[in-house]
Amino acid sequence: MTVNSLPAPTSPVPCQWLDELSTAVLVTDGQLRLLAVNSAAEMLLGLSRDRVVGGSLGHWLPLDRNLANQLERVLDEGQPVSLRGRRLRPLRAPEFLADLMISPLQEEDSGGRLLVELTAIDRHQRITREDQLRQQQAITRAVTRGLAHEIKNPLGGLRGAAQLLASELDDPSLHEYTRIIIREADRLRSLVDRMLGPSNMPRRERVNAHEVMEHVRGLVSVQLPLGLKINADYDPSIPDLLVDRDMLVQALLNVVQNAIQALGDHGEIWLMSRILRQYTISGQRHRLVALLRVRDNGPGIPEEIRERIFFPMVTGRASGTGLGLPIAQSLMQLNHGLIECHSRPGRTDFDVLLPLEGAP
Repeated sequence: MTVNSLPAPTSPVPCQWLDELSTAVLVTDGQLRLLAVNSAAEMLLGLSRDRVVGGSLGHWLPLDRNLANQLERVLDEGQPVSLRGRRLRPLRAPEFLADLMISPLQEEDSGGRLLVELTAIDRHQRITREDQLRQQQAITRAVTRGLAHEIKNPLGGLRGAAQLLASELDDPSLHEYTRIIIREADRLRSLVDRMLGPSNMPRRERVNAHEVMEHVRGLVSVQLPLGLKINADYDPSIPDLLVDRDMLVQALLNVVQNAIQALGDHGEIWLMSRILRQYTISGQRHRLVALLRVRDNGPGIPEEIRERIFFPMVTGRASGTGLGLPIAQSLMQLNHGLIECHSRPGRTDFDVLLPLEGAP
C-alpha cells in the first residue's frame, strides 16, 4: 500500500504546544501512521507536517528491522523504550545521528498511539564545533591583522622606492623592472587586504533571497562550461531577509564559484532555499532561519582540509588562494548568519543560514 492510499487518521493530534520544543516529536497511531509532528521534526524530516501527517512513518523515515521491532514491542507491551546513537536516514533530508525515546500514550481513547521523541546528537556536535570554529577564526583574524601590518609597511616603502628609481633611470628598457616591482607590490597589498576580510559594516535592508540567488545564477551562467548545469529549487514561502544585499551576493558568488571550480567541465549545481525552525546560530536559538543551499555533485572536499576550509589560505586546488570561503563566512557573520559545509564524494552542500526574526 502506498503512502497516498492510506486512509486518513480519524483524530489528528493538536501540536501547537509541541512547536515550542527543540526535541523532534512525532505521534503515530497503532499502524504507525503519523498523526502529528512538531516544528523540530519537520526540520529533521525536511518536509512540512501537511505533507507527512496521514502517511506512514516508515515511508518518510525508513525503519531498519531493529527499530521497527522496537516500535511494535512498545505497542504490544505498553512499556517505553530508549535507544541511543541511532543513524536515521529520512527520505527527503540528510541523515543524522539521534537518541530516541518511544513511549505509549496512556490517555483515554488514545487508540494505541505512540510518542516518538528524537534528539539529534549531530545538532549538539554542530553547535560545539561552531563555537570552536568562531574562536579559532577570531585568533586567526588577530594574527592576520598583526601580520598584515608588518607586511604592508615595507611594501609601501618598496613601492615608493621603485617609483623613485623609475624616475631616475635614463634607459627606458630598465623601466620594465621597476614596473614589475610596483605591480607585484600592489598584488601583495591586495592579497593582504583580502586576507583581512570585509572592513565595512553591513547596510541591512529587506532583500528577496530568490532574486539574489537568480542574480548570482545569471552572473556565473555566462562562464559555465557546456557540460555543467545550474538548477534551482526554491521555497516560495520564504519572506524577505534583513541583510546587506551586496554582501549576500558576494558570499553566494564565492560559494558558487567554488563549486564550479570543484566540478571542472562536467556536473550539476543546485541552488536551493528552505526554512528551518528552532535553529541555533552563534549560540542563539532562532525560531525561523532561512537556508540558502549551494549543492554540487562533485568529488567532495578532501577529508584532511574539511574542518579548515573557512580558514585563510586553505585550499584543495594548486591554483587556489583559499580566500573565497573565509571571505564569504566573514560577510555572513557580519549579518548575524553563518555558512556550514557538509561534504562527501558525490555531494557537497554549502548552507548559508540567516535568521528570519522580525520578517513579515
